[in-house]
Amino acid sequence: MGTYQRPDGWEILGDPSRRAIVECLAERPRAVGELAELLPISRPAVSQHLRVLKDAGLVDDEAAGTRRVYRLNPAGVSALRDQLDMFWKRTLRGFEEIVEDEEKS
Repeated sequence: MGTYQRPDGWEILGDPSRRAIVECLAERPRAVGELAELLPISRPAVSQHLRVLKDAGLVDDEAAGTRRVYRLNPAGVSALRDQLDMFWKRTLRGFEEIVEDEEKS
């Protein structure tokens, strides 16, 4: 049997419902019921998506009375941003190399 591998954040955000949840949580922390009111999916579906986002390290939760409040996990979001910055830097280096090669020609 294979070892468990944590889901990739980019793959997780490929789902439109999960992206919508992340967008809502970027505004402010929210409970499942609040998210379900804002989105065209059921409360159980919101809960399932939040579980996936939490497993990926993109969302944290905490108890607030009888409900759980979800918020973006700064470390998880920062890791995605770091990856995006790395991709962008590689792209810029590639463009620089092309320009330098053309200037040498």
